[in-house]
Amino acid sequence: MMSTAEQTNPPEILLHHHSDTIVKLTFNRPKKANAIGTKMLRELQDNIALLSGQAGTSIRCVILTSCSDTVFSAGADLKERSTMTKEEAASFVTSLRSCLDELQSLPMPLIASVEGAALGGGLEIALTADLIVAGSNARFGAPETSLAIIPGAGGTQRLPRLIGTARAKELIYTARKIDAKTACEYGIAQYVVDGGCAEEQALKLAKEIAENGPIALRAAKRSINIGMQCPILEDAMEIEKDNYQRVLETEDRLEGLAAFREKRQPHYKGH
Repeated sequence: MMSTAEQTNPPEILLHHHSDTIVKLTFNRPKKANAIGTKMLRELQDNIALLSGQAGTSIRCVILTSCSDTVFSAGADLKERSTMTKEEAASFVTSLRSCLDELQSLPMPLIASVEGAALGGGLEIALTADLIVAGSNARFGAPETSLAIIPGAGGTQRLPRLIGTARAKELIYTARKIDAKTACEYGIAQYVVDGGCAEEQALKLAKEIAENGPIALRAAKRSINIGMQCPILEDAMEIEKDNYQRVLETEDRLEGLAAFREKRQPHYKGH
């Protein structure tokens, strides 16, 4: 049960262990369309720090989701933003940008389950995920230029890297919103399912991922993410080589070979 304090001032980010290996981070500010304000940012930072530390060592997949089927996150809390000075607004966006860098850098795979609107900062949060599952009612957009600003928490950088420069410019310049089908065609989302079913599909995907070697999953994510930042293929191949060397030293690798030989399911322990 929630305490009286939690009932009057409920957490805006909920961390729930679906299993020993899968965690859900749920945006829990439905009356404000999960708009990102100071409190939500602070709670997101705290949960990222938790998952990045010792408490996250057994976690093989994280799902980002919303308490609402109609909105993932509508972006910045503009009401709160309107009370900030220029310096305070700049500081907040800098903190949010750093927080989303840390979210993307979580060592385990990250899945965003998107229902309803993922706009502005909400889109920028979704873009930190390794995979995005969208309900058919999902809407994606970067409306910042319509407010005479630009995406400031990674949108101008992650979006073109994901879908190409021209399409990213189109979405940012026009402030246009696109539906789930178009987002999938553009490469923003990898799955489109019936409205209300995104979290179910994300969980199914997370379970499939979590069956695999946890050290290998982290090494694969690290190899892809760091390697893709290398402009020279030979340098990226060295990143892969280093990460492959790490998995060679693990007990899980031997377990995988034994399970294959004995025609059984492997039991990976992260060693």
